Amino acid sequence: MKHKEQKALTIVIKLGTSSICDEVTHEPRIANMSLIVETVVKLRREGHRVIIVSSAAIAIGLKRLDIPKRPKHLATVQAIAAVGQCRLMALWDDLFRQLNQPVAQILLTRNDIADRAQYLNAANTLMELLHIGVIPIVNENDTLSVMEIKFGDNDTLSAITAGMANADYLFLMTDVDGLYTENPRQNPNAQPIDVVTDISQLNVDVSTAGSSVGTGGMVTKLIAAELATSAGVTTIITKSSIPGNIHSIIKHLRYLREQEVDSADRGNSINPTVPCDLSASDPDVRSTARSVTLFPRTDFVTQDSSSPSRAPSRTPSPPPRHTRFLPQPHPMRDRHFWILHGLKSHGTVYIDIGAYNAITRTNKAGLLPVGVVDVKGTFNASEAVSLVVIDRKALIEAEAKNLGDVELRKAVRTAVLENGEDVGKAIVNYSSVEIARIMGLKSSEIESLLGYSDSEYIAHRDNLAFAPKHV
Repeated sequence: MKHKEQKALTIVIKLGTSSICDEVTHEPRIANMSLIVETVVKLRREGHRVIIVSSAAIAIGLKRLDIPKRPKHLATVQAIAAVGQCRLMALWDDLFRQLNQPVAQILLTRNDIADRAQYLNAANTLMELLHIGVIPIVNENDTLSVMEIKFGDNDTLSAITAGMANADYLFLMTDVDGLYTENPRQNPNAQPIDVVTDISQLNVDVSTAGSSVGTGGMVTKLIAAELATSAGVTTIITKSSIPGNIHSIIKHLRYLREQEVDSADRGNSINPTVPCDLSASDPDVRSTARSVTLFPRTDFVTQDSSSPSRAPSRTPSPPPRHTRFLPQPHPMRDRHFWILHGLKSHGTVYIDIGAYNAITRTNKAGLLPVGVVDVKGTFNASEAVSLVVIDRKALIEAEAKNLGDVELRKAVRTAVLENGEDVGKAIVNYSSVEIARIMGLKSSEIESLLGYSDSEYIAHRDNLAFAPKHV
Protein backbone atom coordinates (compact mmCIF):
# COMPACT_ATOMS: atom_id res chain seq x y z
CA MET A 1 0.00 0.00 0.00
CA LYS A 2 1.31 3.42 -0.91
CA HIS A 3 1.66 5.74 2.07
CA LYS A 4 1.77 9.48 2.21
CA GLU A 5 5.27 10.90 2.22
CA GLN A 6 6.61 10.78 5.78
CA LYS A 7 7.19 14.15 7.37
CA ALA A 8 10.59 15.35 8.45
CA LEU A 9 11.18 14.96 12.16
CA THR A 10 12.65 17.37 14.69
CA ILE A 11 15.07 15.44 16.89
CA VAL A 12 16.89 16.68 20.00
CA ILE A 13 19.94 14.66 21.07
CA LYS A 14 21.31 15.20 24.57
CA LEU A 15 24.90 14.13 25.21
CA GLY A 16 26.22 13.91 28.75
CA THR A 17 29.77 14.66 29.81
CA SER A 18 30.64 10.96 30.02
CA SER A 19 29.57 10.59 26.38
CA ILE A 20 32.07 13.21 25.25
CA CYS A 21 34.97 12.97 27.72
CA ASP A 22 36.79 10.30 29.65
CA GLU A 23 35.73 10.62 33.27
CA VAL A 24 39.25 10.17 34.64
CA THR A 25 41.61 11.75 32.08
CA HIS A 26 39.09 14.28 30.69
CA GLU A 27 40.39 13.45 27.22
CA PRO A 28 37.74 14.04 24.53
CA ARG A 29 36.25 10.83 23.14
CA ILE A 30 37.02 11.78 19.56
CA ALA A 31 35.98 8.42 18.11
CA ASN A 32 32.58 8.56 19.78
CA MET A 33 32.08 12.22 18.86
CA SER A 34 32.88 11.31 15.24
CA LEU A 35 30.25 8.56 15.27
CA ILE A 36 27.73 11.02 16.70
CA VAL A 37 28.56 13.49 13.93
CA GLU A 38 28.14 10.81 11.24
CA THR A 39 24.76 9.80 12.69
CA VAL A 40 23.52 13.40 12.92
CA VAL A 41 24.62 14.22 9.36
CA LYS A 42 22.91 11.05 8.11
CA LEU A 43 19.68 12.17 9.78
CA ARG A 44 20.10 15.63 8.27
CA ARG A 45 20.58 14.19 4.77
CA GLU A 46 17.34 12.26 5.20
CA GLY A 47 15.60 15.59 5.75
CA HIS A 48 15.31 15.59 9.55
CA ARG A 49 16.01 18.61 11.74
CA VAL A 50 18.51 17.91 14.53
CA ILE A 51 19.49 19.82 17.67
CA ILE A 52 22.36 18.73 19.92
CA VAL A 53 22.42 19.55 23.63
CA SER A 54 26.05 19.04 24.58
CA SER A 55 27.59 18.89 28.04
CA ALA A 56 31.34 18.67 28.83
CA ALA A 57 32.48 22.33 28.81
CA ILE A 58 33.88 22.02 32.34
CA ALA A 59 35.52 18.64 31.68
CA ILE A 60 37.14 19.92 28.48
CA GLY A 61 38.29 23.01 30.35
CA LEU A 62 39.89 20.88 33.06
CA LYS A 63 41.90 19.04 30.42
CA ARG A 64 42.82 22.22 28.59
CA LEU A 65 44.14 23.82 31.79
CA ASP A 66 45.67 20.57 33.10
CA ILE A 67 43.59 20.66 36.29
CA PRO A 68 43.05 17.14 37.72
CA LYS A 69 39.58 17.57 39.25
CA ARG A 70 36.67 19.97 39.36
CA PRO A 71 37.27 22.71 41.96
CA LYS A 72 34.65 23.80 44.47
CA HIS A 73 35.01 27.58 44.08
CA LEU A 74 32.23 28.90 41.80
CA ALA A 75 34.30 31.58 40.05
CA THR A 76 37.02 29.04 39.25
CA VAL A 77 34.49 26.59 37.81
CA GLN A 78 32.96 29.34 35.67
CA ALA A 79 36.39 30.34 34.38
CA ILE A 80 37.16 26.72 33.51
CA ALA A 81 33.80 26.46 31.73
CA ALA A 82 34.62 29.54 29.64
CA VAL A 83 37.85 27.92 28.45
CA GLY A 84 36.22 24.55 27.92
CA GLN A 85 33.21 25.84 25.99
CA CYS A 86 35.50 27.47 23.44
CA ARG A 87 37.41 24.22 22.91
CA LEU A 88 34.27 22.09 22.92
CA MET A 89 32.67 24.10 20.13
CA ALA A 90 35.92 24.02 18.17
CA LEU A 91 35.89 20.21 18.39
CA TRP A 92 32.29 19.98 17.21
CA ASP A 93 32.87 22.48 14.42
CA ASP A 94 36.00 20.66 13.20
CA LEU A 95 34.23 17.31 13.10
CA PHE A 96 31.08 18.58 11.38
CA ARG A 97 33.20 20.58 8.92
CA GLN A 98 34.63 17.31 7.58
CA LEU A 99 31.13 16.53 6.31
CA ASN A 100 30.38 20.09 5.23
CA GLN A 101 27.72 20.56 7.91
CA PRO A 102 27.44 24.02 9.52
CA VAL A 103 26.74 24.27 13.24
CA ALA A 104 25.78 27.08 15.61
CA GLN A 105 26.35 27.65 19.31
CA ILE A 106 23.48 28.58 21.66
CA LEU A 107 24.21 29.19 25.35
CA LEU A 108 21.27 29.57 27.73
CA THR A 109 20.46 30.23 31.36
CA ARG A 110 17.00 30.13 32.91
CA ASN A 111 17.06 33.94 32.98
CA ASP A 112 17.28 33.93 29.19
CA ILE A 113 13.86 32.31 28.88
CA ALA A 114 12.16 33.80 31.95
CA ASP A 115 11.03 36.75 29.85
CA ARG A 116 8.35 35.73 27.37
CA ALA A 117 9.82 37.80 24.53
CA GLN A 118 13.28 36.30 25.08
CA TYR A 119 11.80 32.81 25.21
CA LEU A 120 10.09 33.36 21.87
CA ASN A 121 13.26 34.86 20.41
CA ALA A 122 15.24 31.79 21.49
CA ALA A 123 12.61 29.49 20.01
CA ASN A 124 12.52 31.50 16.76
CA THR A 125 16.31 31.39 16.50
CA LEU A 126 16.29 27.61 16.91
CA MET A 127 13.62 27.21 14.25
CA GLU A 128 15.39 29.52 11.81
CA LEU A 129 18.69 27.68 12.23
CA LEU A 130 16.92 24.40 11.51
CA HIS A 131 15.17 25.96 8.52
CA ILE A 132 18.47 27.01 6.90
CA GLY A 133 20.06 23.60 7.51
CA VAL A 134 22.25 24.44 10.51
CA ILE A 135 22.63 22.15 13.53
CA PRO A 136 22.25 24.15 16.77
CA ILE A 137 24.51 22.98 19.60
CA VAL A 138 22.96 24.04 22.91
CA ASN A 139 24.58 24.17 26.32
CA GLU A 140 23.93 25.89 29.62
CA ASN A 141 25.94 29.07 29.99
CA ASP A 142 28.06 27.87 32.92
CA THR A 143 30.17 31.03 32.75
CA LEU A 144 27.20 33.13 33.90
CA SER A 145 24.93 30.64 35.67
CA VAL A 146 24.51 30.71 39.42
CA MET A 147 22.25 28.46 41.45
CA GLU A 148 19.24 30.75 41.14
CA ILE A 149 19.25 30.76 37.34
CA LYS A 150 20.66 27.31 36.52
CA PHE A 151 18.59 24.65 34.79
CA GLY A 152 20.35 22.26 37.16
CA ASP A 153 21.53 19.80 34.51
CA ASN A 154 21.52 19.42 30.77
CA ASP A 155 18.85 16.73 30.92
CA THR A 156 16.40 19.42 32.03
CA LEU A 157 17.80 21.86 29.48
CA SER A 158 17.36 19.31 26.69
CA ALA A 159 13.72 18.75 27.67
CA ILE A 160 13.02 22.49 27.67
CA THR A 161 14.82 22.80 24.33
CA ALA A 162 12.69 19.98 22.92
CA GLY A 163 9.56 21.78 24.10
CA MET A 164 10.71 25.09 22.60
CA ALA A 165 11.43 23.45 19.26
CA ASN A 166 8.20 21.39 19.22
CA ALA A 167 10.40 18.34 18.76
CA ASP A 168 9.13 14.89 17.84
CA TYR A 169 11.86 13.00 19.70
CA LEU A 170 14.27 13.65 22.56
CA PHE A 171 17.16 11.19 22.82
CA LEU A 172 18.88 11.11 26.21
CA MET A 173 22.17 9.47 25.33
CA THR A 174 23.94 7.93 28.30
CA ASP A 175 26.27 5.12 29.37
CA VAL A 176 23.37 2.71 29.92
CA ASP A 177 20.90 1.40 27.37
CA GLY A 178 17.67 1.70 29.29
CA LEU A 179 15.85 0.64 32.44
CA TYR A 180 15.08 -2.65 34.19
CA THR A 181 12.31 -3.68 36.59
CA GLU A 182 14.92 -4.68 39.19
CA ASN A 183 18.64 -4.47 39.70
CA PRO A 184 20.07 -7.05 37.24
CA ARG A 185 23.21 -7.38 39.38
CA GLN A 186 21.06 -8.86 42.14
CA ASN A 187 18.31 -10.49 40.09
CA PRO A 188 19.23 -12.18 36.79
CA ASN A 189 15.52 -12.38 35.97
CA ALA A 190 15.15 -8.59 35.89
CA GLN A 191 13.13 -7.55 32.85
CA PRO A 192 13.88 -4.57 30.61
CA ILE A 193 11.34 -1.75 30.48
CA ASP A 194 10.92 -0.92 26.82
CA VAL A 195 7.95 1.46 26.85
CA VAL A 196 6.65 3.72 29.63
CA THR A 197 3.21 5.30 29.35
CA ASP A 198 2.96 6.93 32.78
CA ILE A 199 6.14 8.00 34.55
CA SER A 200 4.23 8.84 37.72
CA GLN A 201 3.47 5.13 38.22
CA LEU A 202 7.13 4.16 38.28
CA ASN A 203 8.75 3.52 41.65
CA VAL A 204 12.12 4.92 40.62
CA ASP A 205 15.48 3.93 42.09
CA VAL A 206 17.66 7.06 42.14
CA SER A 207 20.93 5.52 43.29
CA THR A 208 22.65 5.97 39.92
CA ALA A 209 24.64 9.20 40.14
CA GLY A 210 26.17 11.22 37.35
CA SER A 211 29.87 11.28 36.53
CA SER A 212 32.41 13.17 38.62
CA VAL A 213 32.52 15.98 36.07
CA GLY A 214 28.83 15.94 35.16
CA THR A 215 25.71 16.89 37.09
CA GLY A 216 23.18 14.34 35.91
CA GLY A 217 22.20 10.78 36.71
CA MET A 218 19.29 8.46 36.03
CA VAL A 219 16.88 10.45 38.18
CA THR A 220 17.46 13.63 36.14
CA LYS A 221 16.72 11.71 32.97
CA LEU A 222 13.39 10.54 34.33
CA ILE A 223 12.55 14.10 35.36
CA ALA A 224 13.51 15.31 31.88
CA ALA A 225 11.38 12.57 30.31
CA GLU A 226 8.37 13.66 32.35
CA LEU A 227 8.93 17.28 31.35
CA ALA A 228 9.38 16.50 27.65
CA THR A 229 6.47 14.07 27.38
CA SER A 230 4.21 16.70 28.94
CA ALA A 231 5.05 18.85 25.91
CA GLY A 232 4.20 16.01 23.50
CA VAL A 233 7.77 14.84 22.88
CA THR A 234 8.57 11.12 22.73
CA THR A 235 11.63 10.62 24.94
CA ILE A 236 14.16 7.82 24.54
CA ILE A 237 17.04 6.64 26.74
CA THR A 238 19.69 4.69 24.85
CA LYS A 239 23.42 4.03 24.80
CA SER A 240 25.70 6.91 23.79
CA SER A 241 28.62 4.66 22.81
CA ILE A 242 26.55 3.38 19.88
CA PRO A 243 25.22 6.61 18.28
CA GLY A 244 23.89 4.66 15.31
CA ASN A 245 21.16 3.46 17.67
CA ILE A 246 19.39 6.76 17.07
CA HIS A 247 18.98 6.10 13.37
CA SER A 248 17.94 2.47 13.94
CA ILE A 249 15.35 3.43 16.56
CA ILE A 250 13.89 6.14 14.35
CA LYS A 251 13.65 3.62 11.51
CA HIS A 252 11.90 1.12 13.80
CA LEU A 253 9.40 3.70 15.10
CA ARG A 254 8.58 4.79 11.57
CA TYR A 255 7.92 1.17 10.69
CA LEU A 256 5.52 0.89 13.64
CA ARG A 257 3.84 4.07 12.50
CA GLU A 258 3.38 2.61 9.02
CA GLN A 259 1.66 -0.39 10.55
CA GLU A 260 -0.73 1.93 12.37
CA VAL A 261 -1.47 3.75 9.14
CA ASP A 262 -2.07 0.43 7.37
CA SER A 263 -4.43 -0.64 10.12
CA ALA A 264 -6.28 2.69 10.02
CA ASP A 265 -6.60 2.47 6.22
CA ARG A 266 -8.23 -0.94 6.63
CA GLY A 267 -10.68 0.50 9.16
CA ASN A 268 -9.00 -1.15 12.13
CA SER A 269 -7.42 1.83 13.86
CA ILE A 270 -5.52 0.52 16.87
CA ASN A 271 -5.84 3.39 19.32
CA PRO A 272 -5.95 6.97 18.07
CA THR A 273 -5.51 8.36 21.58
CA VAL A 274 -1.91 7.16 21.85
CA PRO A 275 0.34 9.85 20.34
CA CYS A 276 3.05 9.76 17.74
CA ASP A 277 4.59 6.39 17.38
CA LEU A 278 3.20 3.39 19.15
CA SER A 279 -0.15 1.78 19.75
CA ALA A 280 -1.40 0.99 23.21
CA SER A 281 -2.07 -2.52 21.93
CA ASP A 282 1.67 -3.16 22.06
CA PRO A 283 2.32 -5.50 25.03
CA ASP A 284 5.30 -3.31 25.97
CA VAL A 285 2.90 -0.48 26.71
CA ARG A 286 0.63 -2.61 28.84
CA SER A 287 3.63 -3.90 30.80
CA THR A 288 4.15 -0.50 32.45
CA ALA A 289 0.67 -0.23 33.90
CA ARG A 290 2.05 -1.52 37.19
CA SER A 291 4.46 0.15 39.60
CA VAL A 292 8.05 -1.00 39.18
CA THR A 293 11.44 -0.13 40.60
CA LEU A 294 13.80 0.93 37.84
CA PHE A 295 17.52 0.31 37.61
CA PRO A 296 19.87 1.32 34.79
CA ARG A 297 20.78 -1.43 32.43
CA THR A 298 24.37 -2.56 32.53
CA ASP A 299 26.79 -3.81 29.91
CA PHE A 300 27.10 -7.32 31.29
CA VAL A 301 23.42 -8.15 30.77
CA THR A 302 22.88 -10.40 27.77
CA GLN A 303 21.12 -8.52 24.98
CA ASP A 304 18.32 -10.84 23.95
CA SER A 305 16.61 -9.27 20.98
CA SER A 306 14.21 -12.19 20.54
CA SER A 307 11.82 -11.04 23.26
CA PRO A 308 8.21 -11.91 22.37
CA SER A 309 7.18 -8.38 23.38
CA ARG A 310 9.11 -6.94 20.46
CA ALA A 311 7.60 -5.60 17.25
CA PRO A 312 5.94 -8.07 14.85
CA SER A 313 8.20 -10.58 13.10
CA ARG A 314 7.87 -8.80 9.77
CA THR A 315 9.89 -5.88 11.15
CA PRO A 316 13.07 -5.68 9.01
CA SER A 317 15.27 -5.95 12.13
CA PRO A 318 14.74 -5.59 15.88
CA PRO A 319 15.62 -2.15 17.26
CA PRO A 320 18.56 -1.60 19.62
CA ARG A 321 17.80 -1.77 23.32
CA HIS A 322 16.23 1.44 24.60
CA THR A 323 13.54 2.74 26.92
CA ARG A 324 10.86 4.87 25.30
CA PHE A 325 8.57 7.27 27.16
CA LEU A 326 5.37 8.00 25.27
CA PRO A 327 4.15 11.60 25.11
CA GLN A 328 1.04 12.79 26.91
CA PRO A 329 -2.08 12.50 24.71
CA HIS A 330 -2.98 16.14 25.47
CA PRO A 331 0.33 18.06 25.57
CA MET A 332 0.66 21.52 27.07
CA ARG A 333 0.32 24.58 24.89
CA ASP A 334 3.54 26.50 24.30
CA ARG A 335 2.65 29.37 26.67
CA HIS A 336 1.65 27.02 29.46
CA PHE A 337 4.84 25.02 28.97
CA TRP A 338 6.83 28.24 29.31
CA ILE A 339 5.01 29.28 32.49
CA LEU A 340 5.45 25.88 34.12
CA HIS A 341 9.06 25.20 33.14
CA GLY A 342 10.58 28.50 32.05
CA LEU A 343 9.66 30.68 35.03
CA LYS A 344 11.04 30.59 38.54
CA SER A 345 8.50 30.73 41.37
CA HIS A 346 8.79 33.81 43.59
CA GLY A 347 6.30 32.61 46.19
CA THR A 348 3.30 30.38 46.81
CA VAL A 349 -0.45 30.93 46.63
CA TYR A 350 -2.55 28.36 48.50
CA ILE A 351 -5.98 27.65 47.04
CA ASP A 352 -8.88 25.47 48.11
CA ILE A 353 -10.22 22.44 46.30
CA GLY A 354 -13.24 24.31 44.96
CA ALA A 355 -11.06 26.94 43.29
CA TYR A 356 -8.80 24.23 41.88
CA ASN A 357 -11.75 22.37 40.37
CA ALA A 358 -13.10 25.58 38.85
CA ILE A 359 -9.87 26.65 37.15
CA THR A 360 -9.03 23.19 35.83
CA ARG A 361 -12.47 22.16 34.60
CA THR A 362 -13.71 25.41 33.10
CA ASN A 363 -11.71 27.00 30.29
CA LYS A 364 -13.00 30.48 31.03
CA ALA A 365 -12.41 30.43 34.79
CA GLY A 366 -9.53 32.36 36.31
CA LEU A 367 -8.37 32.25 39.92
CA LEU A 368 -10.66 34.44 42.04
CA PRO A 369 -9.74 35.89 45.47
CA VAL A 370 -12.47 33.86 47.17
CA GLY A 371 -10.61 30.65 46.36
CA VAL A 372 -7.31 31.77 47.94
CA VAL A 373 -6.58 30.46 51.44
CA ASP A 374 -3.08 31.82 52.11
CA VAL A 375 0.01 33.31 50.53
CA LYS A 376 3.70 32.73 51.21
CA GLY A 377 6.76 34.69 50.14
CA THR A 378 7.26 38.19 48.79
CA PHE A 379 6.49 38.84 45.13
CA ASN A 380 5.15 41.53 42.84
CA ALA A 381 2.35 41.57 40.31
CA SER A 382 3.20 39.84 37.00
CA GLU A 383 5.61 37.43 38.69
CA ALA A 384 5.23 33.64 38.73
CA VAL A 385 4.15 31.77 41.86
CA SER A 386 3.53 28.14 42.72
CA LEU A 387 -0.06 26.99 43.21
CA VAL A 388 -0.69 24.62 46.10
CA VAL A 389 -4.08 23.00 46.81
CA ILE A 390 -5.15 22.47 50.41
CA ASP A 391 -8.32 21.31 52.15
CA ARG A 392 -9.88 24.50 53.51
CA LYS A 393 -12.40 22.57 55.59
CA ALA A 394 -9.64 20.57 57.29
CA LEU A 395 -7.77 23.81 58.00
CA ILE A 396 -10.79 25.47 59.59
CA GLU A 397 -11.52 22.42 61.72
CA ALA A 398 -7.89 22.12 62.85
CA GLU A 399 -7.70 25.79 63.82
CA ALA A 400 -11.08 25.64 65.60
CA LYS A 401 -9.74 23.02 67.98
CA ASN A 402 -7.03 25.38 69.17
CA LEU A 403 -8.81 28.75 69.47
CA GLY A 404 -7.22 29.54 72.82
CA ASP A 405 -3.62 28.89 71.81
CA VAL A 406 -2.28 31.27 69.16
CA GLU A 407 1.05 29.53 68.77
CA LEU A 408 -0.55 26.12 68.40
CA ARG A 409 -2.98 27.49 65.82
CA LYS A 410 -0.03 28.82 63.81
CA ALA A 411 1.71 25.46 64.02
CA VAL A 412 -1.43 23.61 62.92
CA ARG A 413 -1.95 26.02 60.03
CA THR A 414 1.67 25.61 58.90
CA ALA A 415 1.33 21.82 59.01
CA VAL A 416 -1.84 21.86 56.86
CA LEU A 417 -0.23 24.21 54.33
CA GLU A 418 2.91 22.08 54.11
CA ASN A 419 0.78 19.02 53.34
CA GLY A 420 -0.79 20.73 50.34
CA GLU A 421 -0.24 19.49 46.80
CA ASP A 422 1.80 21.57 44.35
CA VAL A 423 -0.24 21.52 41.14
CA GLY A 424 1.24 24.20 38.90
CA LYS A 425 2.18 27.85 38.48
CA ALA A 426 0.48 31.17 37.85
CA ILE A 427 1.47 34.66 36.77
CA VAL A 428 -0.41 36.83 39.27
CA ASN A 429 -2.15 40.17 38.82
CA TYR A 430 -1.49 41.31 42.39
CA SER A 431 1.47 41.38 44.77
CA SER A 432 1.82 39.11 47.79
CA VAL A 433 0.80 41.96 50.11
CA GLU A 434 -2.31 42.70 48.05
CA ILE A 435 -3.32 39.04 47.79
CA ALA A 436 -2.97 38.66 51.56
CA ARG A 437 -5.50 41.50 52.00
CA ILE A 438 -8.10 40.34 49.47
CA MET A 439 -7.90 36.54 49.78
CA GLY A 440 -11.19 34.89 50.63
CA LEU A 441 -13.20 37.88 49.42
CA LYS A 442 -15.48 38.41 46.44
CA SER A 443 -14.02 40.19 43.41
CA SER A 444 -16.53 43.02 43.89
CA GLU A 445 -14.83 43.84 47.22
CA ILE A 446 -11.32 44.33 45.79
CA GLU A 447 -11.69 48.01 44.92
CA SER A 448 -13.24 49.01 48.24
CA LEU A 449 -10.42 47.35 50.13
CA LEU A 450 -7.41 48.24 47.97
CA GLY A 451 -8.73 51.47 46.51
CA TYR A 452 -8.35 50.09 42.97
CA SER A 453 -9.05 46.92 41.03
CA ASP A 454 -6.65 45.91 38.26
CA SER A 455 -8.51 42.65 37.64
CA GLU A 456 -11.25 40.54 39.14
CA TYR A 457 -8.82 37.61 39.04
CA ILE A 458 -5.77 36.83 41.13
CA ALA A 459 -4.53 35.16 37.93
CA HIS A 460 -6.18 35.03 34.51
CA ARG A 461 -6.86 31.60 33.00
CA ASP A 462 -4.26 32.20 30.25
CA ASN A 463 -1.64 32.70 32.97
CA LEU A 464 -2.36 29.43 34.78
CA ALA A 465 -0.35 26.30 33.97
CA PHE A 466 -0.76 22.84 35.45
CA ALA A 467 1.25 19.66 35.17
CA PRO A 468 -0.62 17.17 32.91
CA LYS A 469 -1.57 14.87 35.80
CA HIS A 470 -3.37 17.81 37.43
CA VAL A 471 -5.46 18.85 34.45
